[in-house]
Amino acid sequence: MTTITDLYPSRGATEVSIPRKDPVVWGSPDTPGPIATDELQAFERDGFLAVDQLIGPGEVTVYQRELERLVTDPAIRADERSIVEPKSKEIRSVFEVHRISEVFANLVRDERVVGRARQILGSDVYVHQSRINVKPGFGASGFYWHSDFETWHAEDGLPNMRTVSVSIALTENYDTNGGLMIMPGSHRTFLGCAGATPKDNYKQSLQMQDAGTPSDEALTAMASEYGIKLFTGRAGSATWFDCNCMHGSGDNITPFPRSNVFIVFNSVENTAVEPFAAPVRRPEFIGARDFTPVR
Repeated sequence: MTTITDLYPSRGATEVSIPRKDPVVWGSPDTPGPIATDELQAFERDGFLAVDQLIGPGEVTVYQRELERLVTDPAIRADERSIVEPKSKEIRSVFEVHRISEVFANLVRDERVVGRARQILGSDVYVHQSRINVKPGFGASGFYWHSDFETWHAEDGLPNMRTVSVSIALTENYDTNGGLMIMPGSHRTFLGCAGATPKDNYKQSLQMQDAGTPSDEALTAMASEYGIKLFTGRAGSATWFDCNCMHGSGDNITPFPRSNVFIVFNSVENTAVEPFAAPVRRPEFIGARDFTPVR
């Protein structure tokens, strides 16, 4: 059995800060794709790329209708892939949406989407995770500050930082309704969080983050160094971001809902092994074990 070196130790007795050991953009400058050279350079520098209109208004309507169909379907609500708000009991997220819905499966295969992922990661890609997020108005809770890679490495077994996410807005993202916030440049430092991972941690963390949460002191230092960028934009806009970006979002206490579809692409050359810092794997609808390339 081959032993894989843990390049990014986490969930130990103390919090640790480690310089990134992997490239940000894995593709070569001449790798074909829809991202311009200057945009790739900005992604490498900042860890994110905002696209004003990834999909058009007519397409947005199609995806909005599909989201509404899914979150109002009793069978979907009863499915373990649906996560509900602790207080309101409304659906917060539906995972593995590209397998549940052919409409969202087609979006994953769209060259405007998967083509950008291949270009950044420099290889064929598969879907490590997909979900729709629903933030209705008047109290939908946010997602606390975290690095996705810290969780995917510790609990899913992704060895390297060769994973990229895209959040596609299906409603208007205002500066007041709980939008995505990222610390630009934070992707170059890995923050290994303190504290062991409880068994079945995912059941709580998908509603409220606990294990894998950075300390206030670390977040203060990172925010002071990198600043915080809040993403706004109309429905159909998208934000691509590196797996190690420190990011989060606030509660939505406005009347204006915020919904998005979230797709995580991982390189087929970075497939998951056993978790690096968790007693058991998370379910496959959260961390895929089917590494079939998107075609």
